[in-house]
Amino acid sequence: MSVMKRMSMIFKSKANKALDRMEDPRETLDYSYQRQLEMLQKVRRGVADVATSRKRLELQIQQLEQQQNKLTEQGKKALQVGREDLAREALTRRSGLDGQLSDLRQQYTNLQGEEEKLTLASQRLQAKVDSFRTRKETIKATYTAAEAQTKINEAFSGISEEMGDVGLAIQRAEEKTETMKARAGAIDELLASGALEDFSGPRDDIQAELDRVGGGADVELELQRLKGELGQGEAPKQLDPGAPKPQANPQQAQHPQQSQWPQQPGGQG
Repeated sequence: MSVMKRMSMIFKSKANKALDRMEDPRETLDYSYQRQLEMLQKVRRGVADVATSRKRLELQIQQLEQQQNKLTEQGKKALQVGREDLAREALTRRSGLDGQLSDLRQQYTNLQGEEEKLTLASQRLQAKVDSFRTRKETIKATYTAAEAQTKINEAFSGISEEMGDVGLAIQRAEEKTETMKARAGAIDELLASGALEDFSGPRDDIQAELDRVGGGADVELELQRLKGELGQGEAPKQLDPGAPKPQANPQQAQHPQQSQWPQQPGGQG
């Protein structure tokens, strides 16, 4: 196969595929119905033209018959007055009209037959067009229903182009939302730890230090609790609000300074 033939085949196949993709069966059916209506209109116009010609011949025949009758009467009157020559002339003219009438009647018969054929063809074509119209509307309705069902199924399955775009948009929105939530959480943690400063309000160094110390105390308590679970030390005892407070040492109560200040050498406080 030559290169030109291959190129021609490829072009035709791609063009055929593009036409199949662009073709709408409903539009094709409507176009075919329109062409049939045009054909039916031409047949009806032909019937009307033949009927007009037939009617024109009919009028001509009537006129010639009237002339024949007139010439016959003129011949009779000429014979009554003794003018045989005039009577002969009238009959001669009448004889010429007989040939014309014969031809016109033959044409009239032919046109009448053509008119009957065209009328019958018009009736048959009309029935065919009506049947095609009914079938066309049925096919169009079926195609429309199948197209709608296909779109619904594609939408449910998520394989349609429109629903695919919607799904991607939702997925991107969810990803951005999760990213923003993670960023907001990270910034909150950095602000709480003091790694970032909050410039939206006055800076409170004391509160920041208290938060840091409180965070460290929580860590120490958790560390002691874990050591207690592992048997490496006593777990920190939590104060019970209902338990009685331990009594202080009487000597410490009498000599509070000894509990607060270390005893100097020589026994002097």
